[in-house]
Amino acid sequence: MAKATKCSAATCEKSVDFKFYAPQAKKVGLGGSFNNWNADKNPLKKDTAGTWKLALKLPAGRHEYRYCVDGTWFNAQEPGECVPNAFGSWNCVVEVR
Repeated sequence: MAKATKCSAATCEKSVDFKFYAPQAKKVGLGGSFNNWNADKNPLKKDTAGTWKLALKLPAGRHEYRYCVDGTWFNAQEPGECVPNAFGSWNCVVEVR
């Protein structure tokens, strides 16, 4: 998932690709620990095949996230690590190194 590295003395960021297949959706956003769970801050763009995509630079570390599809929260569609959240569901985890 992580791509090219952008490092400076203070930070190290990598571009992470996020994708969610939802051809009928009108709006898909990415909320997580990196944006205070505000999915409006990181909207995805739909391609012609119905897959919503976003490349986002994230600092090194573990980040929890979920997709907000037309107002409903979903986990990633591909297998990966998840952790329980305070709402009785699960958050996906991406680790940037």
